[in-house]
Amino acid sequence: MNAALIVAALGYFVDVFDILLFSILRVPSLKELGLTDQQVLETGLFILNLQLAGLISGGILWGIWGDKYGRLSVLFGSILLYSGATFACAFVHDVNTYAALRFVAGFGLAGELGVGITLVSELLPSHKRGWGTTFVTAVGVAGAIAGGVLGESLHWRTCYGIGGVLGLFLLIARFSVAESSAFLALKERSEVSRGNILLLFSSFDRLKRYLLCVLLGFPIMYVVYVLVTFSPEVGRSQGMSEPISAARAVLFCYIGITAGDFFFGAASQWIKSRRRSSFLSLASLTVALAVYWRFPPTTPTSFYWYAVVLGFCSANWAVLVTSVAEQFGTNLRATVTTSIPNMIRGSAILLTLGFNQLKTLLSPFESVVATGFISLAIAVLALMALRETYGNDLNFVEK
Repeated sequence: MNAALIVAALGYFVDVFDILLFSILRVPSLKELGLTDQQVLETGLFILNLQLAGLISGGILWGIWGDKYGRLSVLFGSILLYSGATFACAFVHDVNTYAALRFVAGFGLAGELGVGITLVSELLPSHKRGWGTTFVTAVGVAGAIAGGVLGESLHWRTCYGIGGVLGLFLLIARFSVAESSAFLALKERSEVSRGNILLLFSSFDRLKRYLLCVLLGFPIMYVVYVLVTFSPEVGRSQGMSEPISAARAVLFCYIGITAGDFFFGAASQWIKSRRRSSFLSLASLTVALAVYWRFPPTTPTSFYWYAVVLGFCSANWAVLVTSVAEQFGTNLRATVTTSIPNMIRGSAILLTLGFNQLKTLLSPFESVVATGFISLAIAVLALMALRETYGNDLNFVEK
């Protein structure tokens, strides 16, 4: 059990490190490939959305695979794919190859978090489940801090090389992890359909649960992929004398997210409620965003402090992925726990497109704030419709 918990946490660390490398290295890498400032924004959006499309498609495939053939097979297959693609990014010399590799990396990375959370959730007793998944996600998001530090101090090609090598080291550690006993028991029941995504559409209640979980994750994707990723452009539009560093913004944001994941994950255990902990996160993020809007940052340093606070308040990720695992039966658990986090990540496509459209009506700063309040409203409505899952027995199947 300890091996599974530690390896899942390290796996998510590498997952977050590799996923956010493009957000961290977008500006220096695209400029070295010969793009102008305007092209860096437009092409950066295109490549980011391709990576997110890879996460969505990979999330569906790896999840189905995990329910049909086992949790461990996904962890081995996905890591080989994303490690190779990330390492290859260190050698790109044109935008098209860069974009294709980020799609492949996204596809591979999609299998990491959901299957790891599924494995840990099924191995831990219900009263310890939240602590285990909180540990995994909090250690995992620290991968963004490592990415931010390296992005500030090393050449972008070196960072991609490190990301690929980290994945290969993780592959070796995976050999110490055993398969989930819940899956092995289910495998013996030939009458139960495993990994059948059509089951999601055969019941309105299941489909509703699935979509509500996706909508609940909008705010954290907003903070990472809109507020932080495009902070250099927003800072420039605000007339800041010094440019905002995307790498530093990601670093400070994830310092907040790491602390917030521990706090809100622990809160869900203390108050014995996933829903109330998530409401606390959304309420605090609403207040923080209102302060950001009323007293906008005027220097990069003030923006970095806002990034810490907004990252902390948005960090209900540990609670969310735990709740997802608790919402669905063993025969669909890997499918939904892998696909939902990646659908949430993919929602950044909608958020970035919305941000881009709002820029035609509002300033970049106002567009960022408006996108944030819209994502918060959607998440609050979704949470109100979701049921409580704390303490659920996970030994059940979807029929």
